[in-house]
Amino acid sequence: MPELPEVETVRRGLEPAMTGHVITKADVNRPGLRWPFPPDMAARLTGARVLGLRRRSKYILADLDTGESLLVHLGMTGRMLVSGIMVGEFHYDHPAPEKHDHVVLRMETGAKVTFNEARRFGAMDLLPTGGSHPLLASLGPEPLGNAFDASYLAGRLAGRKMPVKSALLDQRIVAGLGNIYVCEALFRARIDPRRLAGSLTGEETARLVPVIRDVLDEAIAAGGSSLRDYRQTGGELGYFQHSFRVYGREGAPCPECGTPVARIVQAGRSTFWCPSCQTG
Repeated sequence: MPELPEVETVRRGLEPAMTGHVITKADVNRPGLRWPFPPDMAARLTGARVLGLRRRSKYILADLDTGESLLVHLGMTGRMLVSGIMVGEFHYDHPAPEKHDHVVLRMETGAKVTFNEARRFGAMDLLPTGGSHPLLASLGPEPLGNAFDASYLAGRLAGRKMPVKSALLDQRIVAGLGNIYVCEALFRARIDPRRLAGSLTGEETARLVPVIRDVLDEAIAAGGSSLRDYRQTGGELGYFQHSFRVYGREGAPCPECGTPVARIVQAGRSTFWCPSCQTG
């Protein structure tokens, strides 16, 4: 599933095609994906001008001049592909329609924004701009925002008897982190993923917060990580997977000490870590 860096990369890729422009026609090719689409979604989108694009956790929100916002969740295999527009020196031609092109937004500029999702775990919904939504209601602070600092994290981890890896994946504690970037951040911070969250010291949480920010910033700059289906809005792969230090590298030498990278399963998710560097 795309994590924060992939979703932020998609949001930035959508901006030239959508921000400030009118959706002249919305083609909605099925009644829904993971959940039904909202009533009259095509009509409510058609003629609306996109005022801006935001990201909250792993969700994209397009604010419209109708007073509503379009919420997009990419699900497991979702892609938001832009065509018919110049981006820098590149022109992305319109591709032939594909089987899983579920929603197509045709912009006044001639650009198209296509939501393609093979497994149908993605979602689209409309909500009042600035209003609440069940998918957003319980989210913690953004890890790149000012509200996420060492004091906040220490307070939320205090007394918790779950592994720190699991705590960082809890979207109520911090929004947008997923398995890849938690593994990478814990490795860089030299924290054992099996440690109970409540056992982290103040020094360790102070070390962990900037490491999380650095990992996310580097991944965004690299266009995210493409492991299976993720693509940027022009169809390009992300490149951060070439910078993984532990994730997906079971048995490979640790880049710091040479110890083979280990894999364990925590809460049904693979955790990759170095048994030598991440001790204590």
